[in-house]
Amino acid sequence: MTREPGSPLTRPSAVMVAEARASIENITVADAAALLERDDVLFVDIRDPRELARLGTIPGSFRAPRGMLEFWVDPASPYYKPALDSGQKLVLFCGSGWRSALTAKTLQEMGLDNVAHLDGGFTAWQEAGQPVETV
Repeated sequence: MTREPGSPLTRPSAVMVAEARASIENITVADAAALLERDDVLFVDIRDPRELARLGTIPGSFRAPRGMLEFWVDPASPYYKPALDSGQKLVLFCGSGWRSALTAKTLQEMGLDNVAHLDGGFTAWQEAGQPVETV
């Protein structure tokens, strides 16, 4: 069956995000701020480089584009980044929390159990007046 352009999808992105949020750890901005200085937590910014340049990031965040993150966490991948496999809790964030929710679910499906996402994303972080680092 071919879907007509503009017709509803059988599984819209909002449904996928809601399903992901129901199966992952969602961290509020207040809880994330309390984790910021901990050595056992790594904030991972999965936003596009243009977003980073325009808006900045959470201080000390590791930058990993969403399109590469699955490869960067996989020790069998030629793109593996050991910084993402240090045993630290990974707190993923994007602009509004949709991409990071889907990515956290994907990483859990890959076998990472110490992963969460920042509910509301970087937008919520900024709106709460939390510190921002220029990129």
